[in-house]
Amino acid sequence: MQQNIWDTVIAGGGPAGLSAALMLGRSRRRVLVVDAGSPRNRFAEHMHGVLGQEGAHPGALIARARGEVADYGVELRRGAVERVERAAREADGLRIATADGDVLRARTLIVATGLSDELPDIPGLAERWGTSVLHCPFCHGWEVRDRRLGVLATTPLALHQAELIRQLSDRVTVFTGLLGALDPGIARRLHARGVELEPEPVAEVLGTGSDVSAVRLRNGREVGVEAIFTAGAPRPHDGFLAPLGLERSETPFGSFLAVDPTGRTSEERIWAVGNAVNPGANVPMSIGAGAMTGAAAAGALAGWDFDAAVRQDVEQP
Repeated sequence: MQQNIWDTVIAGGGPAGLSAALMLGRSRRRVLVVDAGSPRNRFAEHMHGVLGQEGAHPGALIARARGEVADYGVELRRGAVERVERAAREADGLRIATADGDVLRARTLIVATGLSDELPDIPGLAERWGTSVLHCPFCHGWEVRDRRLGVLATTPLALHQAELIRQLSDRVTVFTGLLGALDPGIARRLHARGVELEPEPVAEVLGTGSDVSAVRLRNGREVGVEAIFTAGAPRPHDGFLAPLGLERSETPFGSFLAVDPTGRTSEERIWAVGNAVNPGANVPMSIGAGAMTGAAAAGALAGWDFDAAVRQDVEQP
């Protein structure tokens, strides 16, 4: 294979992308990771639920992982993928344009670019994201246990989130103004465990610095809370694949690339992994999925190498 063609380009250098890179690097593949340096969990000071790394800073995990993959010859580059196209000849794989004007050639691409959480436009909410405005009871719940907790419901799925949060504290208020009238059976279920329901829309989140102290409702009334759980609308970073017209799946969380269990998309040379296809994937889930995807890409590359060798052998006189 020509040396100016990468075996695999990985768009995104978070836990999923670096895990895939580790598997491919250990398979002696020529791998480039292109990373914009803006991971989804950059707002958090600590990771939780990560066995062996409990309480570690997310950046510390990434720094260690970058060193590990570099030991196996994986190249790391700061930047972002801007556009992906199929090469003119199928054997040449993919053409990958980066934001700095470079054009890469790769046999395979792994998309691990993650997503952004689009929060409701409520003053005081976004600036406290990752500190006192939280999204995952498993990732952040223990740290706010027994406090006055609020759930800002943005979709009906938040009502399940409220049941999980009730296990953390017996002082939980669910703000349902963005949902409208609740089904009486659901309301009764929440009331049965002492969960308060507040139908008046939230107008503002109050507090000092990164701390939340209360929410102000549209009617001017204030409700005291010390942390708020909510879910933004997940927006996967996959627009650079638009020219390929890949198949997508419509989920309760929105539209995501359709992938098989290994992360392979409808284009046989492209895989997608981590939050780019699963908004609920935490750090250990992303690491595991990345390992599966990296191994799958390595397997495909090996198969193509043997296919090419057989064709060459047949064509020789």
